[in-house]
Amino acid sequence: MKILKFPLARIIIWFVLGVLAAFYFEPIPLLSLILCGVSVLLFGTAFYFSGKDFIQKSYFGYATYFVFFCIGITTHAVHNERLSKYHYGHKLDGHTHSVEVVLLEKLRSNPYNHRYIAKVTAIDSAIAEGKIVLQVKKENPMADFPVGTRLLISGSIYEPQAPGNPHQFDYKKYLAFKSVYGQMYADVSTIQISPKKEKSIWYYAADFRNTIIKNLKDSGFRNEELNVAVALILGQQQDISPELMKDYQFAGAVHILSVSGLHVGCLMLFIGFLLSPLPKTKTGNILRLTILLSFLWVFALIANFSPSVTRSVVMFSFVAVGKYARRKTNIYHTLLVSVFVILLFEPSFIFDVGFQLSYCALFFIVWLQPLFSSLWQPENKIGKYFWDILTVSLAAQMGTFPLSLYYFHQFPGLFFITNLLILPLLGIIMALGVFVMLWASFSTVPSYLVKCLEWSLYILNKIISKVASFESFVFQDIPFNWQMLVTCYLLLFTTVFWLKKPNFKKLAFALASIILFQLAYLGNRYSSKNHEELIVFNAKKNTIIARKKGEQLTVFSHQELSEQTINFILKPYLAGSFSRIASTEKIGNLMYFNQNKILVIDSLGVFPKSQRPDIIILSQSPKINLERTIQDAKPKMVIADASNYRTDVERWKTTCVKEKIPFHSTVEKGFYSLSKNDLDFN
Repeated sequence: MKILKFPLARIIIWFVLGVLAAFYFEPIPLLSLILCGVSVLLFGTAFYFSGKDFIQKSYFGYATYFVFFCIGITTHAVHNERLSKYHYGHKLDGHTHSVEVVLLEKLRSNPYNHRYIAKVTAIDSAIAEGKIVLQVKKENPMADFPVGTRLLISGSIYEPQAPGNPHQFDYKKYLAFKSVYGQMYADVSTIQISPKKEKSIWYYAADFRNTIIKNLKDSGFRNEELNVAVALILGQQQDISPELMKDYQFAGAVHILSVSGLHVGCLMLFIGFLLSPLPKTKTGNILRLTILLSFLWVFALIANFSPSVTRSVVMFSFVAVGKYARRKTNIYHTLLVSVFVILLFEPSFIFDVGFQLSYCALFFIVWLQPLFSSLWQPENKIGKYFWDILTVSLAAQMGTFPLSLYYFHQFPGLFFITNLLILPLLGIIMALGVFVMLWASFSTVPSYLVKCLEWSLYILNKIISKVASFESFVFQDIPFNWQMLVTCYLLLFTTVFWLKKPNFKKLAFALASIILFQLAYLGNRYSSKNHEELIVFNAKKNTIIARKKGEQLTVFSHQELSEQTINFILKPYLAGSFSRIASTEKIGNLMYFNQNKILVIDSLGVFPKSQRPDIIILSQSPKINLERTIQDAKPKMVIADASNYRTDVERWKTTCVKEKIPFHSTVEKGFYSLSKNDLDFN
């Protein structure tokens, strides 16, 4: 593979490995600095001795890799806010404190709360630092605060909870990847608003965005099209309706709502066109480059430095410097250097899904699209234009396909039709959108420009909705774990190597990769078929118990399963466990699993008194004397699900501690699982 022959590629691989090692092992800063110092000393020694040799020795290469591995470790340690002695994480005690925060970013609101990323500046007047998610109840219109607002809140900072059910989205880990380790809930009555705002770059970026949006609204822009325009141009997706977002996902076009290379490339071409009257002298080129880079980085700031836009701006910055310096740039070098620069300043981006998808898509476009393009050479320009769209889309989709299945467990089958239909229109929308946004940053926009952009976006949304309406082409709930992810990428790479330069050795590797992928899939299927499990899910206002036998899942519940329950509790489990729902039944008082008798006591509190169950499950807050029930039934385990009142759960927990009976609350500990081999109930 050509890119792996570049020394820069191998160096950056070791740097990334260092970042990953630091994240998972979390060495103390002192150890990181010692390692970095030792590696620099070894590198200097290797450099000194290798300088005397005409042919470089291997030890110099190893020393170089080691020093960049240690730089990766140190980079993560330097950016790990939790290692600071002032981080609020050292003061999480569940008690009420006076917490001073500054709002950095407004997130998508939910039906009940406005949500923000906030920076903690003090706790009980003592210096503190770190980022939290702040949720403010919507009950009061005053609860909608602008970025930069200083707030004094009386409340507690809580550590985000781990997922309460198997294979669910891990919100705690997601926030940790963004260096957010706490969240806080508040209402207006517990908040004091400071008259002074913190006017940081985030404040001015948000103010600039708000000015553009206000001027567009004053110009008569319809809300639905305006929200899409703001997402396309400014990278703000908070106000797009869930229904429209779902259409973009099903059509395979959600990537166009995330500001990326397409958007930054259009901006660069537009700014370059405006700067074309400048003289093509050395001074003119320096001035043109300075203005262009300033526009690109201001645009990245306005888009909140999201991973995809940061990647694009860094890459196009290198391209612009090479262009105006009249130096030929290697796209692989540009790709690698941009990875290094971005991770050097924000190592947590390596875990961001958008960052991973963005780089995978770009790499496969650069690496694979020429191969597809060479398969057919259309004779006319229109045919070539659409063929290029198709080959670029196919290359990007192949690169992101395994990651998409791993993270989202779905695949839009009509992505190529979507791209063929919308990409020609998208170029017009982007050019017109950038012009309209620039105009709106100063004043209201003439109605004819607003209507042109509005109708273009209306047509775009209609195309997306039409393609998304063919739901039978959206393949959902596909089981795909990390073993299949790794072997799938191995299969992709070995197959492309063979297609580019066919020989027997490469064919053997490709066939071996197919076998490995099949083994990964069949191994998971075999494990699933031979696994039996009883799950008590952590579901609010309902009791959900599932019995898995092989790939068949029988679901028991008190109430009819809602769409939300199926989507957020059952579907992740089905995809993660390679199983499917065979039947749904009403919960009875008695269940049996693995020769264990399970007694379910619901709100009626009626159950057979003569039974001697191994497990008691309490649901719907039954009015019973648990102490007497335990003494009579002598169970080995008591479980309380999330359908019970918290006060009842606390009382039952105290009773079980007194009676020396293991107690499991799904609200506190998450779901409860009993597998075929579990006999001790611990």
